[in-house]
Amino acid sequence: MANGQRTYRSGFLRELNKNFPLFLMALPGVVLLIAFSYLPLFGLIIAFKDVHYDLGILKSPWVGFKNFEFLFKTPDAFIITRNTLLYNFAFIVFGNLAAIATAIALSEMRARFMAKFYQSVMFLPYFLSWVVVAYMAFAFLSIDLGILNTMILPKLGLQPIAWYFETKPWPVILILANLWKYTGYNAVIYLAAITGIDPEYYEAALIDGASKWQQIRHITIPLLSPLVVVLVLLGIGRIFYADFGLFYQLPMNSGALFDVTNVIDTYVYRTLMGMNDIGMASAASFYQSIMGFILVLTSNLIVRRLDPEKALF
Repeated sequence: MANGQRTYRSGFLRELNKNFPLFLMALPGVVLLIAFSYLPLFGLIIAFKDVHYDLGILKSPWVGFKNFEFLFKTPDAFIITRNTLLYNFAFIVFGNLAAIATAIALSEMRARFMAKFYQSVMFLPYFLSWVVVAYMAFAFLSIDLGILNTMILPKLGLQPIAWYFETKPWPVILILANLWKYTGYNAVIYLAAITGIDPEYYEAALIDGASKWQQIRHITIPLLSPLVVVLVLLGIGRIFYADFGLFYQLPMNSGALFDVTNVIDTYVYRTLMGMNDIGMASAASFYQSIMGFILVLTSNLIVRRLDPEKALF
């Protein structure tokens, strides 16, 4: 055992001496990872405590799983869990499909200036906050002054709609808003992967008489599949986390829409604004993290069973 430890230590020191510049370059990232990803793990004990600010976290009494009752015994537990899962599932499926289609379309454009222009325009929404997007949407959906109710629907012979009181359109509105904001950003990732594909594959396909669609179907998409698997697994890992701005800002916090816009994050926020209980907030975060971790392991296991080379680990 001692010989093994000495061998490992000497091997590590030899590797450190050999690649010292690379270790030095990685040092800031490692420090940030430890500071912001590992050290906060000690805060998980808050989920099992009745925190009293005058006693501090460590001296506050333990309450077992009482804080988790906040989530599981509420009548809204099913609704917020359902909304969180289904919306994120839709975002993963439609988001990746839209990003892949956009990236392929941009890569096939011969006019590079126009391709860069479209890419920049589609990337722009990513930098807008949901507060700004919410007021842009309000300009379209406002009951009295919105463009849809005052200009478009009357010309189609339709009655104005009270968008912020009607639940049915909002699943579609939320999905479209998410696609509008993130498709350009995700397309850049796929576009970078397409750029890295060896052109000889396409030249060989052209010699064999393959059409453009056949090249996309038999070369581009199969070579993108490992990246798709990685991004889908990362998306599944955060499937219990909702985009707070999307679900809180875009519907303007309308109470009439809670059945279709309330997710775990917004529910916790609204509840804590009234109860101010940090233990319950930590319990919700703990629940989200554990479920995301289990889903990543399960998804990766399924992918590894189907194709080991495409598994994340």
